[in-house]
Order: sequence, then C-alpha cells, then structure tokens
Amino acid sequence: MTEAKELKVEDIKKSAEEKGCPVQKALYYITEFLSGPMCGRCFPCALGTYEAKIRLRNIVEGRGTEADLSAVERIAEDMAEGSLCKKGKDTAKFILEWMGTGVYKEHIEGRCPSRECAAFIEYRIIPEKCIMCGLCKNVCKYGAILGEKKESYKSGYMPFEIRQKRCVKCGDCISVCPTDAIVIIQKKQVEVEVKV
Repeated sequence: MTEAKELKVEDIKKSAEEKGCPVQKALYYITEFLSGPMCGRCFPCALGTYEAKIRLRNIVEGRGTEADLSAVERIAEDMAEGSLCKKGKDTAKFILEWMGTGVYKEHIEGRCPSRECAAFIEYRIIPEKCIMCGLCKNVCKYGAILGEKKESYKSGYMPFEIRQKRCVKCGDCISVCPTDAIVIIQKKQVEVEVKV
C-alpha cells in the first residue's frame, strides 16, 4: 500500500495563489487546510476554520452579509493570535492579507472585481461582434448557447445568445470565439442597465 502524500501549508498556498479572486483563494486555502494539515489541537483552528469556510462560501456564492465578513475577520484575527502552531497562524495571515483591500466588501455588495465568482457574473454575446460561426455552441457541453450558424443560402437567422440559467461559466466558449464576441460582465451592471 502506498501512503497518501501529506498536504503542506506551502503547497496549499501555492495552489490558492493560482486563483485570481482573493475570496476564492481564501476559501480554497481554508478548505484544503481543513482536509490536510490542520491538527485540531487548539480551539481557534479547530472551531474557527470550519465557521470561516461556511462564511467564505456564503460570500463566494453571493449570499454573504456584513455579519459573514465580520465573522471571517474575527476568526482570522483569533487564529493569528491564539493558534498554537505556525500552520494556524499562516492560515490566518493568508485570510487577513486581503481584508484591507476592500475585495471582500465588494463581494458583499454583489461584485467580484476579478470576475471569477459565478454568482456575480454573466457571459454575454455581443451581437455586433458575432460572426455566427457556431463554434461557441459546438463547444458548450451544457447546451447553454442558442442560435443558428450563418449559411449562405439562408436568411432570418436566430442570433446566438447564452441562456444564463444553464451557463456554468466554464469559459470554453470564450476560448474558441474568433472575434472576442463573448464577454464577462458583472450582474450588478446588468441590473443597472435593465433599470435604466
């Protein structure tokens, strides 16, 4: 039998840094810390990290409140001060590193500055840029794109559009679009446009 490789805090941090959104970085870090290097011997880590994970998930999924934000900050400060080992203190520092930037607050207000959190963004096709090639529709595994490929002998095409309820924001459509006709926009921006 081979033993599973033990996760190290340094490896978790390196993987977390690959994400663009600081809140997702923190959620990933906490989740991996819980499943590996956390020993659970001191209360700030043993209790705090589980609650921090729940609160961070709320924030990433668009359900976050000021109370979640305050709780995450309090938990991280308690862990930084009260953890008995360097692992717990490093975890707290990783979370606190982004607290002062306002990015957590923006998530509470309904915006992800990195445009990575699916709860805050939408993929849209700009009709003026779309050449109706159908590549986006072909690559979409979720059937989220409607429209008809342009053919020389036809007229009255159904333009391409993304069904938001089916879109999982995987980015496959963006990577194949030859004219950059698919963009990521903030949902708050859409709400403002609709109201105007």
